[in-house]
This record gives sequence, C-alpha cells and structure tokens, in this order.
Amino acid sequence: MYDNICKFLVEEFSEDFATWLLGKTIHLTTLKPKELSNEPVRADAVILKSDEELVLHAEFQKEADSEIPFRMADYYLRIYRRSPQKEICQVVVYLKPTNSPLVYEKSFTTKQMRHVFEVIRLWEQPKEQFLATPGLLPLAVLSRTENPIEVLNQVGREIEEINDRRVQANVTAASAILAGLVLEKSLIHTILRRDIMRESVIYQEIIEEGLQEGIQLGIQQGIQQGRQEGLQEGRQEAMEEVAMNLLRGGMTAERVAGVTGLPIEWMRSKLQEINDDPTSGDRPD
Repeated sequence: MYDNICKFLVEEFSEDFATWLLGKTIHLTTLKPKELSNEPVRADAVILKSDEELVLHAEFQKEADSEIPFRMADYYLRIYRRSPQKEICQVVVYLKPTNSPLVYEKSFTTKQMRHVFEVIRLWEQPKEQFLATPGLLPLAVLSRTENPIEVLNQVGREIEEINDRRVQANVTAASAILAGLVLEKSLIHTILRRDIMRESVIYQEIIEEGLQEGIQLGIQQGIQQGRQEGLQEGRQEAMEEVAMNLLRGGMTAERVAGVTGLPIEWMRSKLQEINDDPTSGDRPD
C-alpha cells in the first residue's frame, strides 16, 4: 500500500519529485513498466518517468529487501535497451527507519559487472525540503526529526493553505497513510481533517480495495469451510458404513463403538434396526 501511495504522489506531483530527486525542475511523463518487457518485475511498485533526455526510475520501499540491487540492475538494462541515448537516474527511497544493512546497499555486483544506483533513507533527510512543496508534504513526517507529531502539525497547517480542494484532499490522505508508519492512527486523525480526506482519490481507492479484499476473503473462507464440512461429513458417513458392516458381522455394539469412536447410543439404535430387519439374515445378539 505505501509504495503505491508514493507512486500516486509522484504521478500527481512529478515536478516536485523531479526537483527533489534530480535537483532540477523538469516535466516528466509516465513510462509504463510493460513497455520495457512482457514480464515486468513488480510493476505495481515501479515508478518510471521520462523526458527527452532522461529516464527516472524510482522505487519506494517500506522494508529492507535483499532483491533491490538485482532489481535495479535488471531495470537499468531494460531501460537502456529501450532508450540507450537517454541518461538513466535510479533511486530507491526507504520509508521506515531500520537497522538493516540492506538499506545501505547501492550496487549490484557480479564477477563480470557492477551496477550502482542512489539510495535515500527518509529518516536521514531534513524535513524542510518536504515542507516546501505540496507534493512532498506527505513525506515530511518520515524525515529526520525527534518530534514527528510536531512535524505532522506543520504538515496540517501547510495543507490548510492549499487552495485546490482536490489537491488538498489527496495530500491529506497520503499524509495520513504515510504517517501511520511512525504514529498512532488515533493521533493522526486528531491532526488531519478526516472530512476532506474522504474526498481523496487515494482514500476512495483504499476503501474499495479493502472492500474487495474483504469480499474475496469471505469467499475464500466460505469455500474452505465448505470443504472442511464436506470432508467431515464424508468421514462421518464412511465411519458409519464401517460400523454397520461390523454390526452385521456380529461384533457387539460396545466393541464397534470402541473401534470407530461413534456414540454407543447410535450403535445400539443401529443394532436394533438390524435385529428388526427381516432381510438381514442371521443377526447378532
């Protein structure tokens, strides 16, 4: 969810992110991962932007991932194959503080090649750069600070200054979601306005996604329960059939109950039915 929120922000505020990640204000258009290959790697989390001279490949990660170096090298080659004349800028942005050494890896190395890329750990970045533009506001609470609550309050004040209602709603929702990585939800909702958040495209998509996941989970649980009930019913019927055969063969109700685990009352009832059935032949006592 978090990487897709960041993907949405980059797509909505590409110039803000270009200024931050590339150090210059340029207009970037979206390059779809499927344009690079029929089998893109984690295409849902990959951000590709390009102009006439460069391609920006960015990935936002909540957790450390040992596959990142290979993935960045793989995408570099895919992009280069398509646009060998363009500069390729690659960056991995880690969102949540961690002590894992993986977040410090910025190269993929084999005996024959070495590929390097940029790494940004948000918790080491100064908050001021994120408070300066609307598109970067949601990242501010994850930046270097000893008081994320105060930073979120600053974000809330900046959001109130946004005149565009749609932009205001989207930035509010994104800020609330990303703040959930470091702050309690109840606290976040006391700072950011939930009424305008509900107008956000991001918020509506998350609600819809949650509903779909809930429906799918319910279906899967129903299927699983049905299978379990079916198996249980099948076992019960099979055991009852075995018990009937043993009773017909002359075994006492007590012994059959001990062998099958079926209730002795059921066993005695079935034995009585066998004894009362004139077609059953010789019947046990």
